[in-house]
Amino acid sequence: MRWWDIDPVLALEKDLFPDDAWSRGMFWSELAHARGVGSSRRYVVAYEGDRLVGYGGLASSGDLADVQTIAVARDHWGTGLGARLLTELLRHATAFEAAEVMLEVRVDNTRAQKLYERFGFEPIGFRRGYYQPGNVDALVMRLITNQEPVHVTEEKNHG
Repeated sequence: MRWWDIDPVLALEKDLFPDDAWSRGMFWSELAHARGVGSSRRYVVAYEGDRLVGYGGLASSGDLADVQTIAVARDHWGTGLGARLLTELLRHATAFEAAEVMLEVRVDNTRAQKLYERFGFEPIGFRRGYYQPGNVDALVMRLITNQEPVHVTEEKNHG
């Protein structure tokens, strides 16, 4: 994401999250942390032609990354765009050497919860009244990324 993406991102943000949309200042602040040596953020956008149809953001600190936001235009729901955005964010989490990736999702957003579960995120708790002003709870989910690979070997019976 670049500064010129902020206006279309804000339009989509307000459409999808009318009660708790991020402000212009919040996006500018996030982008300020996405540049240069020691950057701790990555934001990605998806366009169809000239129209922004999705975006996502990731923050990193130490060995922990946090999916800050993912949004997909309503007419692109069910197209796999959310999965592609999440894949890109997880690629950045790997580049940041994150051992865990966390996220919060509205308890009433079952579509997003199912997406995260498909990627291996597991629920670990709740944040009561996290989304304001609607006082909606957040489900906290975590993905452990540094698991050692499992090696399966066949045992042969020599008897």
